[in-house]
Formats: sequence, structure tokens, C-alpha cells
Amino acid sequence: MTDPSPPTPDSRPPEPALTPPPAQLDTSFARKPRVAANKSRRRDIPQGLWTKCPECGEMVFDKELEEQLKTCPHCQFHFPLCARKRIESLAKPGSFEEIDAHMTSVDTLEFTGTDSYAAKLEKHKSRTGLCDAVITGFCRMGAHRVALGVMDFNFLGGSMGSVVGEKITRLIEAATLQRIPLIIISSSGGARMYEGMFSLMQLAKTSAAIAYHGRSKSPYISVLTHPTTAGVMASYASLGDLIISEPKAMIGFAGPRVIKDTTQAELPKGFQTAEFLADRGLIDAIVPRRQMRERLTEYLDYLCAAPAAKKTA
Repeated sequence: MTDPSPPTPDSRPPEPALTPPPAQLDTSFARKPRVAANKSRRRDIPQGLWTKCPECGEMVFDKELEEQLKTCPHCQFHFPLCARKRIESLAKPGSFEEIDAHMTSVDTLEFTGTDSYAAKLEKHKSRTGLCDAVITGFCRMGAHRVALGVMDFNFLGGSMGSVVGEKITRLIEAATLQRIPLIIISSSGGARMYEGMFSLMQLAKTSAAIAYHGRSKSPYISVLTHPTTAGVMASYASLGDLIISEPKAMIGFAGPRVIKDTTQAELPKGFQTAEFLADRGLIDAIVPRRQMRERLTEYLDYLCAAPAAKKTA
């Protein structure tokens, strides 16, 4: 028996193609959604429970942050602190007596831009619960009755207008009249542009009041926080008998970009920080926020005792 003859090439059945034609290509895998698009691997963090530290990147429980006076427990970064909380952290409980609480700014120049000055004032009043960017009054620190002024950057960047200048001047004059120590805690972006020349006049007025206070031989402690710049730094903030600052606070007159463009020179590392200025003698001490009450009390004990010691000598 003989084998059948092999099929001719034309009679062979076609072999299946290894790659289907484009029309038959199943592209459903390309349209498959990514896993991350439907389900996140990490749980969403509820607002108002945790805060990410901009310095070290660690997540801090908000309740712990409040207990630490808004300082990061990992790297000691100082978050902004409102004026009311700062007064609470410094004054003897229940001793603060506010003055000029209802003094408010007026739109003398009828300033208009993207929004009117009057509208901005109302917006910040409702958002912060303040009438302007500073709270002034009297309190007790240790054994001392103190005239205390605290600026709040949340109100129009802590800018100094007519009301801020007037409230601080009245506080200084009251401290001079009563011959008690004066402490002003600054946090400001400078003079308030919406009031033009009226805000610039506050530099001279507050500086003159500080000069009269110095004649009474009563101490004035200036505390600088982040940021303290421009007109405030050019007036009463730099005129203290003792000038102290919180760590890493930005302190200066003009911003680094403006100075660099003006001088056409590279600025040194750490320029306009509290540490940079302390090394050059402008700041007497850098005090962490959690130690501020204790250190201020120690300074007051020394400064208030010194004149008495001279009289008895």
C-alpha cells in the first residue's frame, strides 16, 4: 500500500494568524481603569484633626498642636498664633484688662481696588473677631503689672494703620503715666497701604511715645514674631530696651527679593532671620514660644529691680 501523495501548497488549509488584524484586536485592556482611580490606598484625613508641619513634613494631631502653643513637637516649627491665644499664654489667668477694644478704622481716602477698604475691614472683622490688627491692655506677669500690646497677622497682614498706631501710642502713654513695664509683641507686614500717608505718620507717633516712655525709666521689651517687617520694624519694634524674638522669625524692612534686586548682590544664607540678626547684635535673645512667659517674667524681675537697686546704692 502506498502513501497518499502530499497535498499541494495550494490545497493546504490556512494557518491561523499569530496577530489578529487590527479590526479584531481586543483593546479592552487599554481602557481598564487604574486601581488608584477607583479606590485610594490611604484613607482620607478628616479636616480639622491633623496638620502637616511645613518644616519637617510630619502630621501633627491638632489637639496636641494646641497644647504645644502651635509649635511642632517634632521640629519645634512655630505656626502662626492669634493674638487672643498669645495673650492667654502670657498673662496670668483672668488678669488681662483690654483697653480701646472698640476702636475701628475708617475709610478716609475712600480707597478702591478689586475691593473697597471698607469691605475688607468688615470681612476681616467677621473672620477674626477683632476690630483691628492689635489688642492692647494691662495684665499681670509674675509679680508685675504690665502694659501689653499684641499684634495679629490674621487681620490685614497685621498692617499698621491709624487705629493700630493710636492704640499702641495710648498703651505706651498709659504705661509711661503709671510707670509700669511695657511689652509689645509684633507681627506685621508694615504700614497699611489703604490709608496712605495716615499710616506712615504712625511710625513717628509711636516712636516719639517710646522716647517719652524711656525717660520714665520703665522698661520696654519688644518681642518679634514671624513676620515683623517694614514700618513696624522701622519704628517701635526695634526700639526696645530688650529685643527678643521667636526662632526662625522673618525680620527686616524690605523683602529679600526687593533688596536683592536693589543691591544686585547675592544675599547671605539665613538673611533676615532671627538667628542671622542675633549673630549681628540686633536681637538680644531668641526665645521659644513655650518658654516665653517664664523668660519674660525673669527679664521683668531683673529690669524692674535694677532702678530700685541704683536708688538704694
